[in-house]
Amino acid sequence: MKRIFLSLSVISVLALFSCKENASSKINASNVEVAAERDEAAKSLPVMEFDKVEHDFGTIEQNAAQETVFTFTNTGEAPLIITDAKSSCGCTIPEYPKNTPIAPGEKGEMVVKFNGSGQNQVTKTITVTANTSKGTETLRIKAFVTPKGAGPVGPVK
Repeated sequence: MKRIFLSLSVISVLALFSCKENASSKINASNVEVAAERDEAAKSLPVMEFDKVEHDFGTIEQNAAQETVFTFTNTGEAPLIITDAKSSCGCTIPEYPKNTPIAPGEKGEMVVKFNGSGQNQVTKTITVTANTSKGTETLRIKAFVTPKGAGPVGPVK
C-alpha cells in the first residue's frame, strides 16, 4: 500500500513540475500596451454638472402648464450620454438629448414640463440616468398650487 501511495505521489509531483513553463516568456508586449491604454480610457468618465438641481415655480394656479430648463455641462474627460430621464409622476415630462454624445466641455439642456396638477405644496423629482460614475442625477421641481380662480394663496415669494 505504501508503494502505491509513494508511486502516485512521485507521478503527481513529476506531472506538476513537468508542465510548468516560463509564463513570462509567453507575454506579448503589444498586448500589454493595448490593455494599459484600455484600462486608462476606462478611468476617463464624463461628469454631469447642472447649473441648478432644483427649480421653484412659486405659486401657480392649478392646471397651469409650467416649464423650466436645466442646463448641464460635461466637465469630465469622456463623452456624456443620457440614456433615460424619468419623473416621479406622469404630470412632469422631461425632454433631453437621448443617446446623443455630449463632448467634454459642451453644454446640454433638459426641458422639464409640469402640467400644474395637485394642490398646495407639490414637489416632483426627475431621475437622469447617464454614463457617469454615479450613474444617476436627481433634479427637483416644486410649486405651491392653488385652486383655479382662488388667486394668490400660499407662501409669498
